[in-house]
Amino acid sequence: MRQLIRTALILAALLSGGCATQPKAPVVPPPVPKPAPKPMPPSPPQPKPAPAVVCPPPAPETPPPTPAVTPNLSQADWSSLPGWQNDDLLQAWPAWLESCAALKNKPEWQAVCAASEALKPADTATVRTFFENNFALYQSRQADGSEDGLITGYYEPLLHGSLTPSAKYPIPLYSPPADLLTIDLSSVYPQLKNMRLRGRIQGNKVVPYLDRADIDDGSNPLKGDELVWVDNPVEAFFLQIQGSGRIQLPDGSMMRVGYADQNGYPYRSIGRVLAQRGELPLAQTSMQNIKKWGQRHPDKLPELLAQNPSYVFFRELPNNSSGPLGALGVPITGERSIAVDARAIPLGAPVWLDTTIPSSDEPLDRLVMAQDTGGAIRGNVRADFFWGFGNEAGKIAGRMKQTGRMWVLLPKDMPVPGELPDPSIAKAKVVKK
Repeated sequence: MRQLIRTALILAALLSGGCATQPKAPVVPPPVPKPAPKPMPPSPPQPKPAPAVVCPPPAPETPPPTPAVTPNLSQADWSSLPGWQNDDLLQAWPAWLESCAALKNKPEWQAVCAASEALKPADTATVRTFFENNFALYQSRQADGSEDGLITGYYEPLLHGSLTPSAKYPIPLYSPPADLLTIDLSSVYPQLKNMRLRGRIQGNKVVPYLDRADIDDGSNPLKGDELVWVDNPVEAFFLQIQGSGRIQLPDGSMMRVGYADQNGYPYRSIGRVLAQRGELPLAQTSMQNIKKWGQRHPDKLPELLAQNPSYVFFRELPNNSSGPLGALGVPITGERSIAVDARAIPLGAPVWLDTTIPSSDEPLDRLVMAQDTGGAIRGNVRADFFWGFGNEAGKIAGRMKQTGRMWVLLPKDMPVPGELPDPSIAKAKVVKK
């Protein structure tokens, strides 16, 4: 369940002119005309324009550069894997079987998933032998060949809400609005492959969708699309960052919600905004400290939240799932699932993560599954570690900004991928940190 800055730039460039013919160079607004010394002859009458047809506008002649994020996997040896002999791999096996539920019909994964479903391991040694015999190990490196990257954390929060609005529950969470368009231009403009733009129709043009400030300005432009109402605007904001959560209703029952769509704007960190304004040191811009700042400055809070234009829309999920659904379409597992950049690491693949516990030097070396994606999870060595459900998971996830390394496990007969598609983000945690 967490858009790049380039998406916003192309939205601005591509969704500003509807289907009218565009010049090859970027359009520059004309200067305001000065009064002419003599009246000009009237312009000849213009023909009545034909009815507008809504269609994707043409791409600029030279599209913005695409970030170079593609698999950069170098073969490695199991003996060089830090902590491989120490992890209780049996604890990772259920998460691996969840990956196989989504991968087992793909040719390159069929054999290894069939063997996994038949194995029924009873101990860690059996699991370790299985992976070593059936998988090849590759270290994921940055484009420049370096090994280190950023590892953050996310979790499934608990909120309190109601299916009807009230003074106690005034903050709406929205379903995807009916007027939200998803535009895929790749079939016409291959250079825009892996990009999905969001917009809406305004008159005879396709324009960018409403940003957070537009949606939350008090005019209620999405009236009728409310899914549920909650009691706290900051908790609602961070639920959008996490991408999924549980909502306790007044009768004590639980409602599970998850990412359904997004308004098309890139995520902007409000923690970084606070640091730039001198409100908090950058090193202290954790989720917990941002929440405390909001409690101290309720009058400044709406303006701060509006600095992040990205807005997430939700859907109700079944309560009987073992966890929130990740981008792979299977439930993710606390402390055994991560979100990755799916352009760099195949979704569903086992990944060996080498990092540290937040606020300590204690190693966090374990086998996890790449089962999720996020708007800010971009890069060959970049992961968001899922800590599970509830406040304790949230405390540690909010502090996690560690350096780490990553190794990818692929079936031995699977070719090393040279390029992977960027799936439409449907994640447990969407736009992140």
